[in-house]
Amino acid sequence: MGRKNMISTLTKSIYINGEWREIDSSKTHTVYNPATLEPITEVAYGGMEETKEAIEAAANAFPVWSEMTGRQRSRVLYKAAELMRKEAKRLGEILTKEQGKPLAEAIGEVKGAAGFLLWYAEEASRGYGEWIPSSVKTKRMLVVPKPIGVVGAITPWNFPSSMITRKLGPALAAGCTVVLKPSPETPLSAIEIVKIFEEAGMPAGVVNLVTGDAQAIGKEMLTNKEVKLITFTGSTAVGKYLMREAADQVKKVSLELGGHAPIIAFEDADLDKATTLSLASKFRNNGQTCICANRLYVHESIADEFTALLKEKLEKMKVGNGLDEGVDLGPLISEQAREKVESHLHDALEKGAEIVAGGNKWDGQLKGYFCPPTIVKNATDDMKVMREETFGPLFPIQTFTDEAEVIQKANNTDYGLAAYIFTENTSRTLRVAEKLEYGMIGVNDVFPSVPEAPFGGIKQSGNGKEGGHHGMSEFLEEKLISIAID
Repeated sequence: MGRKNMISTLTKSIYINGEWREIDSSKTHTVYNPATLEPITEVAYGGMEETKEAIEAAANAFPVWSEMTGRQRSRVLYKAAELMRKEAKRLGEILTKEQGKPLAEAIGEVKGAAGFLLWYAEEASRGYGEWIPSSVKTKRMLVVPKPIGVVGAITPWNFPSSMITRKLGPALAAGCTVVLKPSPETPLSAIEIVKIFEEAGMPAGVVNLVTGDAQAIGKEMLTNKEVKLITFTGSTAVGKYLMREAADQVKKVSLELGGHAPIIAFEDADLDKATTLSLASKFRNNGQTCICANRLYVHESIADEFTALLKEKLEKMKVGNGLDEGVDLGPLISEQAREKVESHLHDALEKGAEIVAGGNKWDGQLKGYFCPPTIVKNATDDMKVMREETFGPLFPIQTFTDEAEVIQKANNTDYGLAAYIFTENTSRTLRVAEKLEYGMIGVNDVFPSVPEAPFGGIKQSGNGKEGGHHGMSEFLEEKLISIAID
């Protein structure tokens, strides 16, 4: 394919109207490897002017792209999905270098990201309308879905590939054009995905990329009338800011925000499966996942056995550079992230929690942002880790005896993204799942995110859905055409 495996020391990162811009060396941002703290490359530190140009390019490209048939648009998405899967190892290595997660996990993310493009390549031809039977003999009514227009897509660092395709896939399938702003910590995956779209034959201006000043880029997206929708994944605080600012233009926002997922392990849970999956949820991406378990409720009749098995399995997990063989957990994304985990642990210990496993500061040879995975028991509701999103490898355990009480505890949060239960009882499955106030419920399953299903939360975990046919509806407006006939 002609692209080099090595990342250069100066990487073009602004792509507008089908052209990569030269980087002004006085306006750059350094990307670091969080495992080694070594600089990888420098990318452009773009701002308002670059964003304005990108929006203009997207607006100019919108009429042609939106008027193509769904089948025509799908060909580009099919090709991009194919290229992503073909280059999964190379893209995974880049992702690991800039984000830190183990290589196998990074390659899995890239393949999952390709899966979203494949799904929406298929959905592009299924933008069905509706014929409404009229109550008036001389009237005929039809509802036609139309693409909303230019989309501003803002994506996070924790899943720098899949979060992009989960937004761009449905937007492009629907006929929208896009200006993408990736996280400053992980712009390299975004650059490679845009190159893939370019190679797949995406027309100029349909996808544009701007890296740099988050505040300036976001402000231009919010105030520019050509942007009809902002889709954002990130913190609840930033999501609230976007909602407030978008109100001036009544601009549509689609938000996937924070979470505080509980796991409830009932007395009839399969202990081996429940402990394995609990660890997989909590320590996936080292706990830097919006849907990962943040608190664990275990029925007191199985608590000792459950905790011992959890400890045994955790102590077999290896922490290190994600590019090294056999590593299960990489670094956190920043020193600030590590400090937050340590503060939550300190708070829990001060309030009576006991360490089951881990708990020490990183003493390994690598100087990156490492934090040993830790389990604590005797967690109480007043601890920060039981109330705030930790976003790191700290797992608190609280026991319970009463089903109604543990449901109340699980629901006692402003977040409502994902929740998980372990039980072999069908009646309990339905009863508890219906009462949990979350957008997604996993029953003996901690990985609910797949291209064909809707992903999203309630309460302060966001609005709108990503994934499935539901995800494409975010990028469509329904137009009523009412026709009077003789």
